[in-house]
Amino acid sequence: MLTLMFAIMMIGVFGRMAGLAVRLSWGFARILLTLVFLPGIIIAGLALGLIRFAFPVLAVIGLVTLLSPNRRIGRGDSFM
Repeated sequence: MLTLMFAIMMIGVFGRMAGLAVRLSWGFARILLTLVFLPGIIIAGLALGLIRFAFPVLAVIGLVTLLSPNRRIGRGDSFM
């Protein structure tokens, strides 16, 4: 009985840790994509002469950025 309780608690603790690891890695992947890979793809497209590819990607990202709500405003945070 004690072994079963220990196993259940261990699954609970390591399950939460696994969930935290997934959320953390998803956050890192989003930051890496938006700050490193996406500008690199756009610059490479322009450098290789793929303006038909790079410009629509830049336009879509610009529209999404303009239309998405700024999450920092309204929580008491300053701009700087």
